[in-house]
Amino acid sequence: MLKIALITNFNIYEKANAAVTVANYLLKKECEILIASFNKEKLQRINKHREEFRYLPVDTVYAEADILIVLGGDGTILEVARRATQKGTPILGINLGRLGYMAELEAGELGYLDKLFDRSYTLEKRSMLRVELLSAAGELRSFCYGLNDAVISNGSVSRLVDLELYEGGVPVATYRADGLIIATPTGSTAYSMSAGGAIVDPHVPCFCVTPICPHSFIARPLIFSDDSVLEIRNVCAREKMLYLTVDGRMNFELYRNQTVRIIKSTMQTNLIRLKPCGFYKKLRQKMSMSQVD
Repeated sequence: MLKIALITNFNIYEKANAAVTVANYLLKKECEILIASFNKEKLQRINKHREEFRYLPVDTVYAEADILIVLGGDGTILEVARRATQKGTPILGINLGRLGYMAELEAGELGYLDKLFDRSYTLEKRSMLRVELLSAAGELRSFCYGLNDAVISNGSVSRLVDLELYEGGVPVATYRADGLIIATPTGSTAYSMSAGGAIVDPHVPCFCVTPICPHSFIARPLIFSDDSVLEIRNVCAREKMLYLTVDGRMNFELYRNQTVRIIKSTMQTNLIRLKPCGFYKKLRQKMSMSQVD
């Protein structure tokens, strides 16, 4: 029997209600609905609890689920992706946000869920970053994984910072800018795009390096092969420390002369595709929506 986990922010009534609508549709089929146990009280409080729901600790949900259905925007999918990659569990996004580049379905397209049961869907593999924080002496201090991007900046204060970029130990560029974005092709349609970076097909094996508001006419976005070893060194003398942010969620302090090393992760995110809609068609649709917004 197919085990399907439903993941959303159950604190928001509209999202909880949407999740229960999906659950009601799925329960007409042969499947189990898994929900993190800390959400049970929330569903009971809004009279959306069903006896068929199986409540489990959140780690067990990720360990047991065959499919993860995520209701929300791209930020929610990014959060789920980091947990799902350990097992490689496929993710199906249902967009409840604004644009939702990574989501496959809109809330009114539940009929496509039938394809989950005869497995008439494809898996789109998305590359991820392994982001390492090194000490000034080159020792590994911490690491994490990201599906979208790693951003080095001065945090909430918009102020010029100085960064050196290396590839394979060879100097590439020195930036004086508000920051630097290193994105996967998936992340090329997020912050990197807003900062003027290239939009890249998710199947292209590369890293996108985009300066944020560079204080130079010659500082331009760069594309590197994804077998590159990128290192960004904090050489900013005016600030005690900068900040490294991965996928907009994980934050690290980056002190002077410390280095961020970025390589392609051995793990991937698997996104379920149910519709015959390629990247460029979806891009046109989402761009049209953003112009209307």
